Amino acid sequence: MRLTNYTDYSLRVLVYLGLKKTGQLSTIQEIADTYNISKNHLMKIIHHLGKLGYIETIRGRNGGIKLAMNPTEINIGKVVLATEEDFHIVNCFSEGRNYCILTPSCKLKHALNEALMAFLSVLNSYTLADFLHNNDELNALIGDPFSDK
Repeated sequence: MRLTNYTDYSLRVLVYLGLKKTGQLSTIQEIADTYNISKNHLMKIIHHLGKLGYIETIRGRNGGIKLAMNPTEINIGKVVLATEEDFHIVNCFSEGRNYCILTPSCKLKHALNEALMAFLSVLNSYTLADFLHNNDELNALIGDPFSDK
C-alpha cells in the first residue's frame, strides 16, 4: 500500500498547522517553503482541506490558514479516505480495469482487501493530536517558524 503525494502533503499541512498556537495563521508559501513543496500543488490541497472542513482560510492582507477544528477531532483515517483517489491495490479492485482471468475464483483479492481494511482500521485509531505530542522536536526540525519574529 502506498499513499499518494497528495495525501502525504495533506497530512503534512495538518501537522504543520497543528503545531501552531490556537488561532495563529500560516501561509501557503510558508508551508511550501518549509516542506519544499510546490506552492501551486499546495493551493489545491489547501482548497480541498478547506472544503472538507479541516482548515479555515482567511482572505485578505493579514489572512492565512489555520485548523478549523481541534486536532483531537481530526481522524487520520478519515483524512486518508478523503484525500486518496482510490484504494485499488491491484487491478481486480477496479471493476472498469479488471483484466485478470483469475478474479472469479481468486482468494488473493480477499486477502488484499482484508489487509487494506486492517490498514485503514489502524489509521482510524489515530487523530492529528497523536502526532503533535513531540511539538518541540517537530518545531526544531521545521525551523521553529512559530517563534516570535
